[in-house]
Amino acid sequence: MFDIFLDDAPALVVVLPLLISAIIAFMPSKIWPWIISIITLLLHLFLSLHLLKEISVSGLIIYEFGNWEPPWGISFKIDGVNIGLQLLFSIFVLVSTFYSRKIFLNEIDYRDSGKAYSLWLLAVGSLNGIILTNDIFNLFVFLEISALASISLIALGAGQNRKALLAAFNYLIIGAIGATFYVIGVGFAYAMTGTLNMNDLVIQLAQYSDGQLAIFAGMSFMLIGLMVKAAIFPVHIWLPPAYSYAPSAVSTLLAALATKTILYFFVRLLYEVFIIYPSYLSLFLDFVLYPLSLLAIFIGTVIAIYQDDIKKLLAFSSIAQIGYITLAFSLKDHSGVASGFVHIFNHALIKGGLFMAVGYFAILYKDRVTLNSLKGFGYKYPITSFALLICGLSLIGLPLTNGFISKLYLFQALYTNQMYLSIALVAVSSALAVVYFWKIVEQMWFSEIKFKSEKEDAYIYLPIWIVTISIIVFGIYSTPIIEFSNLSADYLISGYQN
Repeated sequence: MFDIFLDDAPALVVVLPLLISAIIAFMPSKIWPWIISIITLLLHLFLSLHLLKEISVSGLIIYEFGNWEPPWGISFKIDGVNIGLQLLFSIFVLVSTFYSRKIFLNEIDYRDSGKAYSLWLLAVGSLNGIILTNDIFNLFVFLEISALASISLIALGAGQNRKALLAAFNYLIIGAIGATFYVIGVGFAYAMTGTLNMNDLVIQLAQYSDGQLAIFAGMSFMLIGLMVKAAIFPVHIWLPPAYSYAPSAVSTLLAALATKTILYFFVRLLYEVFIIYPSYLSLFLDFVLYPLSLLAIFIGTVIAIYQDDIKKLLAFSSIAQIGYITLAFSLKDHSGVASGFVHIFNHALIKGGLFMAVGYFAILYKDRVTLNSLKGFGYKYPITSFALLICGLSLIGLPLTNGFISKLYLFQALYTNQMYLSIALVAVSSALAVVYFWKIVEQMWFSEIKFKSEKEDAYIYLPIWIVTISIIVFGIYSTPIIEFSNLSADYLISGYQN
């Protein structure tokens, strides 16, 4: 009986959170929605570990819904490209849900706890669907579920700041534009090929090996739509207000995982489907994604330097970090794709830890956290402050942190491709990142104000430190992250070269 349950693990990691979200939506209790969510996500992690075990044996799982074979039916695909991200997703969501309990109780009306955790699980299930789907229209469905859940979660921040409503509205409008672009591209692809399954799409596209204007138009629409959803510069304008005014737990979930899952599908679409037209792919990577990535790295970093609000500072920093990821993916070889996945893993932990720490500071300070409000916090709240320090040092790439591993592999990929000017530009941007993080350190430890330490809530700082310790562990022992990233690159680049 239990084996039958495990046979459906690929579907359950998506369906289970979606089903439970409907059950807890109208619960008036402030504790039971959280307890049920924790239990659900423990099961979710167990299912993810089972999938990892199955992949280590078979190398590939194709799950067909209703036993309808693709392209007629909908399928999920689990392989070396997404299994590492799936496992990271499951672990981080569980940790952040544990962290969220007291954060939510301080930032939203306790009577809305059921709604908050219902939307939380809705976002988790839909983001998981983005990771696992093997169908380009099914991706659109999960993108929209994720967007609606995220918009509603962001709007919950209106109890603290009414600007959260404007941020949610901006996300709604801009996200709808991105979704429209994407689904128009899907329409072009379906009209030309008669299929929505990614594997079958490649086979059908081979019939148009000389290229068709409609196919190129469809590809362009899909990529632009995903760029909007992933907040790739310059179509990133929804991200800073969304991260800044959402409840702190929501900012953590969005910053750590939401854009990463879409970036994953973005690179999968490039190297699994659009490889059928290598000239188009090279044109897009060399003359669109590569220059936009360099601009994102500098513009995001420079704007972050001039921010006083810490959540806005971290949001603009995320624009730059997404630029590092897309820069790696634009290199068209194994080293580039692998380094992009390394930074997806590492940046999820780094930015998740930073937003967790700043969220706790907002609760302690009872207001938005600015540079001025951080004065003396290093002495007043040393446990959380030291965690934030480690996460920040990792963001700028200090050795013995996972951020250093990300920068090391990116530099190696650029050197392999003899892109020496790009190496210099990335080095300069990394140095600029020191400027905005030093502003935080200076206020926390080197201001004239020095408070006596106060007791900090272990229920909140323990999840922060779990993430922080993982940053150090993967900075010293990075083998698991490197292996997952190399495996992802092997799957994608082998297809690209064939």
